[in-house]
Amino acid sequence: MKLSNSYIGLPEEFYQLIKPSPVKNPSLIAFNEDLAISLGLDAENSSLLEYFSGNKVPRGSTPIALNYAGHQFGNFVHQLGDGRAILLGEVSTNSGSYDLQLKGSGQTMFSRQGDGRSALGPVIREYILSEAMHHLGIPTSRALAAVATGEYVARDSFEPGGILTRVAKSHLRVGTFEYFASRQQWEDVKLLADFAIQRHFPEIRESDNHYLELLKKVADKQSELVSKWMSVGFIHGVMNTDNFTISGETIDYGPCAFLDEYDPGKVFSSIDQNGRYAFGNQPSIASWNLASLAGCLIAFINKDSDKANELATEVLDNFSVDTNQRILDQMCRKIGINGSKEENHTLLRNFLKIMLKNQSDYTITFRALPQVLLGDSDDLFDQFKERAELHSWLEDWQQTVRAENEDVNLLVNDLNEINPAYIPRNHQIQDVIDLAYENNFSKMLEMIEVVQDPFKEKDKYSSYMNAPTEDQKVKRTFCGT
Repeated sequence: MKLSNSYIGLPEEFYQLIKPSPVKNPSLIAFNEDLAISLGLDAENSSLLEYFSGNKVPRGSTPIALNYAGHQFGNFVHQLGDGRAILLGEVSTNSGSYDLQLKGSGQTMFSRQGDGRSALGPVIREYILSEAMHHLGIPTSRALAAVATGEYVARDSFEPGGILTRVAKSHLRVGTFEYFASRQQWEDVKLLADFAIQRHFPEIRESDNHYLELLKKVADKQSELVSKWMSVGFIHGVMNTDNFTISGETIDYGPCAFLDEYDPGKVFSSIDQNGRYAFGNQPSIASWNLASLAGCLIAFINKDSDKANELATEVLDNFSVDTNQRILDQMCRKIGINGSKEENHTLLRNFLKIMLKNQSDYTITFRALPQVLLGDSDDLFDQFKERAELHSWLEDWQQTVRAENEDVNLLVNDLNEINPAYIPRNHQIQDVIDLAYENNFSKMLEMIEVVQDPFKEKDKYSSYMNAPTEDQKVKRTFCGT
């Protein structure tokens, strides 16, 4: 495995040179062979376990921990950084360059009294969730490998340790820009912006206003990302600016979750006391985070501050409009209607109101809906306590669907490739982690296989389609630190 590292071309204050801390008895519990092959890595390399555990540094690697700040729950923290992650370097492929990062690989100067390690549970959680997101067609960092360290970490109790090898287009965050902007180190902000353009959007180097175009590109990527989150019922849980990437990838799977019953106000994260990052708030929080990035770039957008503010505000206004329309388009696609028609927006909203009132399961409801067109409504009706409103809505919906689609059978097939049968449900992930803590990883490997093919129903995996019973529901998720 040969790596390079373009980030070390930036000044030393952008990072810390540091090697991973070795572990005593590592074992490889999951390896993403398909991802490895796509990255051009030798899946048979005998040194992979040593690389993924941090016990050996790959050829060409200059390991570093990245420096950044960030707004956490709206409050600015001047110093964050990679407290338990080390960037090994980059792999170049025909489709671009990708970071390889170890999470849980030991202390850095940014650990802030933490041990720099990860418990095994968060490693397993991120592996499953990030693979699920990728196969749902949602931009995300991915898991290349999960390692059990053979050591224990102190959390509320002593838990087995783990290390995740994460792959991402890069680990540049809004918080990286905020670190330097908050210190008025404008030359460093410019260096970082130029690096981000070169890494992610080289096509805008020919534009008249690089930094305005950078803001537009990030806005577009995040608009697409958030609309897709909303379409599958994903709640990130901690949309701080240090978890908001320039590349538009989902990153940092801490207290995240998928909805069971539909509720725009749903919060799972144990640290989100006021519901700032509730499911329905995610588009507006994305806009807030973009405004933070705009504040870092504003001096470079235009020398005239009034003009710069006007241009940046236009980008933010367009983001809100574009994201709202993208969400409507995505949601209308889920029920097989045209998202550009105002009357269809009303039809969609009425359905969501009925779902909210009945606390119907988000994934099962959308998956069952197209079967109504084939005369099978049992699975759908099972999700609703009061059916009178649903019956009336279904009549309107079927009339619209049949008017807009010549071939209903083809539409049913299309909807089954839009609405997943399987998501990584919170209670199922917890079961996987509980078994892993007993040194049984069979359920983990099975669940990874399930989420890697989320749209095709298989009899042997039918239990993964079930909503949790009341006593199975996971009501709070926790950060991995």
